[in-house]
Amino acid sequence: MSPLPHPHSSLVSETFSFVSLLLSAMASGDLRAELECSVCLNIYTDPVTLKCGHNFCRVCIDHVLDTQEGSGGYSCPECREKFPDRPALQKNMKLRNIAESFLSAHPDREESGVFCTYCVDSPVPAVRSCLLCEVSLCDKHLRVHNKSPEHILCDPTLSMESRKCSVHKEVLKYFCTEDGSCACMSCYVIGEHKGHEMKSLDEASEKKKETLRNVLQKLLTKREETEERVQSLQEHRRKVEEEAAGDTERVTALFRDLRRRLEDLEKRILREISGRAERISISIRDLEIKKEELSRKLRHIEELCNMTDPLTVLQESDTGDLCDTEDGDNEDRERHEELLHDGGGLDVTGVLHTGLSDIITEVNVYYIQGAADILLDGNTTGKYLQISDDRKTVSKSDINQNRPETPERFQNYPQVMSSQSFSSGRHYWEVDVGGSDEWIVGMCYPGIERGGVESVIGYNKKSWGLVRSGNQYSVIHDRLKTLIPTNLSSNRVRIYLDYEAGRISFYDLCHRIRHLHTFTTTFTEPLHAGIRVWRGCIKICGGRREM
Repeated sequence: MSPLPHPHSSLVSETFSFVSLLLSAMASGDLRAELECSVCLNIYTDPVTLKCGHNFCRVCIDHVLDTQEGSGGYSCPECREKFPDRPALQKNMKLRNIAESFLSAHPDREESGVFCTYCVDSPVPAVRSCLLCEVSLCDKHLRVHNKSPEHILCDPTLSMESRKCSVHKEVLKYFCTEDGSCACMSCYVIGEHKGHEMKSLDEASEKKKETLRNVLQKLLTKREETEERVQSLQEHRRKVEEEAAGDTERVTALFRDLRRRLEDLEKRILREISGRAERISISIRDLEIKKEELSRKLRHIEELCNMTDPLTVLQESDTGDLCDTEDGDNEDRERHEELLHDGGGLDVTGVLHTGLSDIITEVNVYYIQGAADILLDGNTTGKYLQISDDRKTVSKSDINQNRPETPERFQNYPQVMSSQSFSSGRHYWEVDVGGSDEWIVGMCYPGIERGGVESVIGYNKKSWGLVRSGNQYSVIHDRLKTLIPTNLSSNRVRIYLDYEAGRISFYDLCHRIRHLHTFTTTFTEPLHAGIRVWRGCIKICGGRREM
């Protein structure tokens, strides 16, 4: 009995046959033709198969079928087999892998588009071109080509004339450094480049490549710097967006609360407006009742006065009540006068102003709490500064105060720091700068130097300041000074700190608060208030901490 065939023997045999055919095609140079789509005439991209067995690029056959839509049927563009319905497209994974392998193995040949001059039956990509023979050669014909030096081989090209001298029709072999152009042997010996300094094409090319590499390195450095800036701005944008989300939530809550409070104030004022007439109506009703009571007493007294029997008159039990005519008269008169002199209308403006003031007070109490007054630290005060007893005012003195030298004290410059530090939250403090025309106010780390120029506020990486020098205002950090285009409109400056957001802002407290400048960074130490005074005095007005 003959053995049963292996269940996969037919598949193995079919695969072996296909591989043999593939190798044969590669050997004959016909593989490219087998891998070309008959629609676009390029190597297959995402090949699919129709029911008839022909292969096409998916995009190509989809386009063909789209054009056939509405014509009553579909057909293969290669064998013309007809299909009543739009045919399904089956992926040809094996063909796709072969096409990708071919392209990866022959990238330069595919891109050059230059084919062997001698392969006339079917186009085969060229691997080299001979400038002497002016032909392009595939691997097979290159092996039998003349190897003598005059046969100059180069990468496959269709423009061989561009590699020859336009005057002498000789191959360009040299580069003239004086004229910056390529030359042939005749140009060098007898032509226009005679006597010029010449270099071989390889040497000149390497020198130019070296220059290009230097340019490339500079461009790479610039691109890296640009990428860093982009990343920095993207990170900053992320922080701004996070802050904006929190600010939006807080502002929305604030205005929602303000709207509720305004609605309550409106209802209260309207109630007071309508209540005035209601109070008068109540008084009229009470007086009408009293009038009826008085009328009843009048009738009863008249009846008693008209009686002839003295015993009946004397035995009347409620005559004391009838004779009490002063009951509530003073209260009625006062109420009557008050209602008559009420002005005829409610002082809406006054009530509204009072109500709005109450709302602002309540909002301030709710949203801004925990006063944190700034006090100056005497242990940091420079030798030529004086501090007031309440530690709120600092003045420049012409006399050395002979304070003991300590590591905390500023040695060379008239500066002082606050005793408080801020390592989280939002804070602001205000100073009256009207007593001096030469000063710096701002914030600094406790690690700021205490001697030399590096100790001046704004002249290092550990401090940020607003400066007035004469009639000029500027902000400064790490010695980088930025002028403020307009002068202060008031003598009061606000310094605002948002520690988590990394911001220090300066404001001019004129009739409308004016923003002057904001520094943005990431804080790494607690921050102290800092003041430097050249002349006169500066006074701390107060400060608050926002929750």
